[in-house]
Amino acid sequence: MNDIYHEILQKYWGYKGFRPLQLDIITSVGSGKDTLGLMPTGGGKSLTFQVPALARPGICLVITPLIALMNDQVDNLRRLGIKACAIHSGMSRWEIDQTYENCIYGDFKFLYISPERIGTAGFLERLKDLKVGLIAVDEAHCISQWGYDFRPSYRKIAAIREFLPDVPVLALTATATPEVVEDIQVQLKFPRPNLLKRSFERPNLVYVVRKCEDKEAQMVRILKSVEGSAIVYVRSRKKTRTLADLLTRNDISAGSFHAGMAQKTKNEVQAAWKEGRLRVMVATNAFGMGIDKADVRLVLHMDAPDSLEAYFQEAGRAGRDGDKSWAVFLWSDNDRWQLEKNMDASFPELSVVRKLYNSVCNFLQIAMGFGEGVVYDFNIAAFCKGFGYDITTLISSLRILQRAGYIDFSEMSDIPSRAVMLVTDYELHEFQISNPTLEPFIKVLLRSYTGLFTDYVSVDEELLASRLGATRDEVYQAFLKCSRMGVMKYVPQRQTPLIVLLQPRIEPDRLRFPDEVYKDRLLQYKKRIDSVISYAETEYICRSRQLLAYFGERNGRDCGHCDVCVSMKKVAISDDEYGDIENAIKAQLEAGPAEPGQIVMDLGFDEEKIWKVVRRLEDTGTVYINKEGCLQLSQTEL
Repeated sequence: MNDIYHEILQKYWGYKGFRPLQLDIITSVGSGKDTLGLMPTGGGKSLTFQVPALARPGICLVITPLIALMNDQVDNLRRLGIKACAIHSGMSRWEIDQTYENCIYGDFKFLYISPERIGTAGFLERLKDLKVGLIAVDEAHCISQWGYDFRPSYRKIAAIREFLPDVPVLALTATATPEVVEDIQVQLKFPRPNLLKRSFERPNLVYVVRKCEDKEAQMVRILKSVEGSAIVYVRSRKKTRTLADLLTRNDISAGSFHAGMAQKTKNEVQAAWKEGRLRVMVATNAFGMGIDKADVRLVLHMDAPDSLEAYFQEAGRAGRDGDKSWAVFLWSDNDRWQLEKNMDASFPELSVVRKLYNSVCNFLQIAMGFGEGVVYDFNIAAFCKGFGYDITTLISSLRILQRAGYIDFSEMSDIPSRAVMLVTDYELHEFQISNPTLEPFIKVLLRSYTGLFTDYVSVDEELLASRLGATRDEVYQAFLKCSRMGVMKYVPQRQTPLIVLLQPRIEPDRLRFPDEVYKDRLLQYKKRIDSVISYAETEYICRSRQLLAYFGERNGRDCGHCDVCVSMKKVAISDDEYGDIENAIKAQLEAGPAEPGQIVMDLGFDEEKIWKVVRRLEDTGTVYINKEGCLQLSQTEL
C-alpha cells in the first residue's frame, strides 16, 4: 500500500518522499484506524489526509473553521487536477445546493465544510447520498473545552459518525497539551486511543526572552544584527503599519499585514515578502496560515501572546529549513498588566453579552423567532457607532455567543469572486457569435479557468484584465453583462464580516451560557496567561525545556543556546560549593515541596549558583517541578 501512497505523492505533488511522521499517519488512517496526528506548524498536515483520500474510494469530508484556508486548499487541489469544493457561510443557498449535487454525482474527492454546517438539517439530509470515504478534522483542538480555541460546533462531528460508522477519522492539530490530546479522542469517539506525534523539540531554534522597556529600539537593533527574512508579531492592526514605517525609516524593508486589509493588498504584500522584495512582515496573528516560507530566520514577538500554544505556533514559523533561527520574545512589566487587561476584555459580563446579542439582532432587523440559518453581512463600524459598543467588547461577546452555539461569526471573510456557466458549450459558442464584443473576454476566461461548466470557480479580475489588456472595471462589467444575459452566474468578490444565527432569535434573558462556555473558559484563559508569564519570567529553566514540558514532554534536554542556557554557562561554581548548595536544597525539600523562588531567598548562597544547581538536580532526576509549580524531591531521594 505504501507504494500507492508514494505514487500519488509523486504524481500530484512531485515529491519523492514524505516528511517525518506523514507516512505513519497516512498508513494508520489508510488501514481504517481512527487517528490523531499531532504535527508542528509547517509539518505538512494537509497531505496526511489528501494522499489517503486519493487512494480510497469515495469523497473526503474535510472539516475546518477557516474560510480562507478552505478556498486556498480547494484552489490548490484544482490546479493539480483534483476535484474539490467547499461549502461555507459566504455562499448562497443555490450555490450550496449545486455544490452538494456535484459532490453526489460529479466524482469529487474533497468537500471542505465548516463545523457549524455539519449540524444543519440540510447537511444531514444530503449526507445520506454522499459516499464518504474519510473524515478529516483540521484544528482538532477546537473540539476540546480544555483547548485554547474551543468551538462547541465541533462537538457535532461525533454525531455524524452514527451515519458513517465504518468511515475512519483523521484528527489533526499542531498544538495540544496532554489533557487536550486525550479529550480530542474521547469527543470524536475513537474506539481506542491512537496518537501519532512528533516531538515539539526544535533543535535549530534559539528561544530568547529579552526584558526591555524601549521595545522599538530593541526591535531595530535585533533586526540589524540578525540577517535574513523575519516576521514581527504585534497585537494591534495600527501597530503593524506604525512599526513597518519605523523599520523602513531605518533602512529595513518591511510590509504590514492584518485581517482588515483588502485581499488584493494582502496578496501583494505577502508575495513581496515571500519573494524577498520585503525582508520583514509586521503582522497580527492573522498572518501565518498557509505560510510555507522555509527560510525565515527570525520571529520577533513585540507583544505577549495570550497562550503558549499560540506562541509556539507563531515562533515555529522560523527555521523550517532546519538552519539556525531565532524566536525572540520582548517582555516588559507592562506586558503582565496588558495580559490581565486582555483577560477582562475577552470575558465581558454576561449581562453585557445578552444586551449585545439583542442589539445585533435589532441592527440586522431579525424578528423574534426568525433568522435561523440566514447569512448576514455585518458592518462592524456601523454597528459600533450606532449602538455605542467598543470593538473589543463586540468581538469578545460574539465569540462567547459562538461558543454557546447561538451564532456563527466570521470576523473577516475574504470571499473571492466566483463564476459558473449556465449554458452548454455549444450555446456559449452561439452566444459569442451573436456578441462579438464579449468574445475576447470569454475566450480568455475559458483559457484561464477549467471546470466553469460544472461548478463555481474562483476568478481573479486583475489576472483576466492583464491577459486581456483591459482594466479591472472592464472585466467586471463584462462579467455583469454575461450574468444579466443568463450566460453565467457571477458573484463578485466581497470582504465582510458574516453572522449566521444558528437558532431563531430569542429573548436575551433566555440565553444560557454553560460553565464550559464561560466560567471554565475564563479559568482556563487565566491558566494560559499564567503560563505565558511564567515562561517570560523564569530565568533558570531552559526555554526549550519549558515549552516541551508544557506540551507534555517531561524529559526534554537543555537546548544549550537559548538565553537561559547561555547565561547559565557563564556561572562558574566549584565542586565544594556545588556540594554545599546541593545538600542545603535537599535538606529544605525533605520538609516538603517549596516554591523555587522561596528556596533562593532562604539559602545564603549566590542566586545564580543556586539556580545552576537546581537545574542540574532536575537534569539528574533528583528534584522536579510538580503540578503546583513547586520544587519537590523525587521518590528515590526521600
